[in-house]
Amino acid sequence: MENPGQVGAPAAFLDRDGVINIDDGYVVRAEDFQFVPGVLEACAELARLGLRLVVTTNQSGIARGLYSEEDFQWLSEWMRERFAAAGAPLAGVYHCPHHPTEGRGVLRRACDCRKPAAGMLRAAIRDLGLDPTCSVMFGDKRSDMQAAFDAGVAQRVLLGTDGAALRDAAQDGGLATARYRSLADAVADPALRALLRR
Repeated sequence: MENPGQVGAPAAFLDRDGVINIDDGYVVRAEDFQFVPGVLEACAELARLGLRLVVTTNQSGIARGLYSEEDFQWLSEWMRERFAAAGAPLAGVYHCPHHPTEGRGVLRRACDCRKPAAGMLRAAIRDLGLDPTCSVMFGDKRSDMQAAFDAGVAQRVLLGTDGAALRDAAQDGGLATARYRSLADAVADPALRALLRR
């Protein structure tokens, strides 16, 4: 997404569970982490197109006490290594450890980072010097689309969870600018690639 009038870099924001890995519920161990088929290759192509890759993920399992912040950070580092080896280095991994009703202690709260709130995306835009007007969000839930819309991300692509067919084309509430079965399918589409090169 070349945009000569903008200072910030273009980014591909990626939800994690259901987009990067199969969503088996509260995945925290490397041996349970299964990449959605084609996702690493698709991310490498996004990197070749000049987009910085940023993961934004709700992780209420931390708030619920199912795993620790350290567990999440360890798995994120393992995931970063897999991405780097595939030619798709991650510029950042942002997560929300809160839950408004099921969290324990200080993690039980309504926050501005848990999607559909846009806090994680706004933090990444600020921290990494990104330009949301020439960026794209890939997510499998309406909450991903809402967060991206509120953060000013121009392209919002709804994907099927775990690379499966979308169950309801309108499940994004009209917030998605495109819809595909998987990240691999999205990146293979010349029409979307043309948008990402602008």
